[in-house]
Amino acid sequence: MDAITNKRGVKPARERQNGIDRAIEILDALLRLHAPTKVGDLAKQIGAPRSTLYSITNRLIEAGILEAVGDEGSVYFGQTAHLYGRAYADANPLHRRCREVLDRLAMQTSATAQLCALRGNKYVVVDTRDGSGVFRITTDIGVEVPIPWTASGRLLLDHMTASEILDFIPEEDFQLPDGCVVETESFVADIARARSEGSCMTNGLSDRFTCCLAAPIRDRRGIAVATLCFIVPIDSSSERKRELLDRLVESALELSDQ
Repeated sequence: MDAITNKRGVKPARERQNGIDRAIEILDALLRLHAPTKVGDLAKQIGAPRSTLYSITNRLIEAGILEAVGDEGSVYFGQTAHLYGRAYADANPLHRRCREVLDRLAMQTSATAQLCALRGNKYVVVDTRDGSGVFRITTDIGVEVPIPWTASGRLLLDHMTASEILDFIPEEDFQLPDGCVVETESFVADIARARSEGSCMTNGLSDRFTCCLAAPIRDRRGIAVATLCFIVPIDSSSERKRELLDRLVESALELSDQ
């Protein structure tokens, strides 16, 4: 039966899997690059033959998962990709509740409210709501950020041992955008303190003008599966930061699996 199937042009299972792997690599690369990209540049990014990627991207374009952008052969996410994402958001009970909480937090506090989580060994913003205030520095949805740069990252790793944490994070991720290096011992201590306090606040890490406040959304095992966070000016008063942190803790507890 296998020989007959192959003669009819159906690829063996391993080759089909390779095609799926390449498609996933293309989508991951576009998410990481966060911009329309030429197929040739994608091929360099993921180390794949151009001919293979042209074939796969053309099929993804036919399906609406990707779209051709401009006249230079660039591609980016298409309408179908948006529909897949919207269907996930609508069907996922936690995400539905998180959207409602983000709306409420941004409206009540005028601060930028975010839902954050891990993607591999990086931190990403999953959803965000801008407050009505002038200050709106934030990370774009889906952009991967080194974990040590964030308050949320310290909470999302608080179920790990010190050795597990250091094995999990690439060494280069401890260097901040300004060139300073987060000491590993200090970072592990921050995680233990965040776990004990049930929240975390960092100042001037990924951006020297910002303060990040975060509280964990935990599953029934007590593991932080996501966080709620505020991004506010670093010179906000301590009273303002405490008030916002208390709101995050209350809202995150509401969303946690009790």
